[in-house]
Formats: sequence, structure tokens, C-alpha cells
Amino acid sequence: MALLELRNVSKIYHTGGEEIRALDDVSLDLQNGEFISIIGPSGSGKSTLMHILGCLDSPSIGEVRLDGVDISMASPSQLAKVRNRTIGFVFQSFNLLPKLNVLQNVELPMVYAGMGGRQRRERALHALQQVDLAHRIKNRPNQLSGGQQQRVAIARALVNDPKIILADEPTGNLDTHTGELILNLFRELSHQGRTVILVTHNPEIAAVTPRRIEIRNGKIADKLDVRLAGLAKAAAQPA
Repeated sequence: MALLELRNVSKIYHTGGEEIRALDDVSLDLQNGEFISIIGPSGSGKSTLMHILGCLDSPSIGEVRLDGVDISMASPSQLAKVRNRTIGFVFQSFNLLPKLNVLQNVELPMVYAGMGGRQRRERALHALQQVDLAHRIKNRPNQLSGGQQQRVAIARALVNDPKIILADEPTGNLDTHTGELILNLFRELSHQGRTVILVTHNPEIAAVTPRRIEIRNGKIADKLDVRLAGLAKAAAQPA
């Protein structure tokens, strides 16, 4: 059973009497521990797909199953509980609060979940150790480099031990070398069994993931749902 399953999912908006299908009959399976990129230009539907995969929105038509449970018709409050328990988010702009130090920023998801202070601190410190920033817990975001801020954001995404990490253009504000370090960190997280989904418009970023899914006009371009293992197997066969 796949960790996340989409079956014939469409997202439909109505504006000015016109029907717009941001997603159009999308079916997709994502497995535990996959490292995946979703690529497409602005307006292709990739952001809408990200919102569905991240339980930020529900489909107009179709079925979404997470760990075998149908969440297609979940209410906003039910989806919020699923997100907090299952999904960690990383964004291009880091989304750190400037008045809070590193430790406090990482603790935030647990504050919203009502967790006690001692447990919050222990879990936040563990997450910061995973991204090699436990020595910067008292610093504020403006005292960190862009790469360090993104690693804090990744630690914040990890504190609730999510099965899925969803990263939206996570290297967009970073130089090439720092971006490579962040991508290596995501790769390591997938090796630990987490499903890591990168959403990007950049083919060079998408190329680092073993599986790449391209969205065009709200549909998956099947020939570009690329799995490197399948390509390698095909390349090894005699012509």
C-alpha cells in the first residue's frame, strides 16, 4: 500500500462563469522513503497539487488516501490535525519568526499542538542536532546565513517526526553550493524512511531526485514521471 494515493483527482474553480481545472484527473502513488520532485511552470497546477498532497486543500473530485485512510472529504480542522501529525513543510523564504531564537522557532509546531515545555525542548534539540545546528539555539534568524536559516526550517519540519517532508522551492534563495548541501540533507532524510517531495520550477533541482513528476495544464505528463531505477534498467538492456 502506498503512503499517499491520489485517484482521479481534479480541483475545479469557477470564475467569471468559466470553469478552470487546476488539476485534471490526476492519479498518483507515493511510497514511504521516496525522494520525489514535482516540476512545472507557473500556472501548470503544481502548486495546487502541492496543496492537495500537503493536506492544505481537498479535491473537488476524486479520492486522496493517506496511510490507507480516505481524507478526500476531511474538514479543514481534520486536515490541520493530519498536517500537524504527518507532514513537515519547508518553504523558499524560510518563514522563521525574527523575534524568536532558533530553539523557539523550532518549538513552534509543538506549541500549537499544546505540548509541554520540557518535551518541546528535548524534541527541538534533537531536530537541531539532525541538521547540525544545536550550537546555534540562542541565535536569531538575522544572525544566521541563508543556508543555516533553511536548516532551522528543516529542523522545525522534523520536530513532530513526520512521514512526509514537503519542500516548496527550498533552494530558491540559496547559492548553488548551499543549495546542494540542503538537497543532500533531504536525500539523507529520505534514506531514513521519510517521503520527501520537492516542488520546483527548476529542472536542475528536479534532476537530483530519483523520481520526477512534471505537471502540464493540470495533468501529469506520464512520460516525464521519471524513475531513475527504471531508466537504468532500460539502459542496461541490449538494443
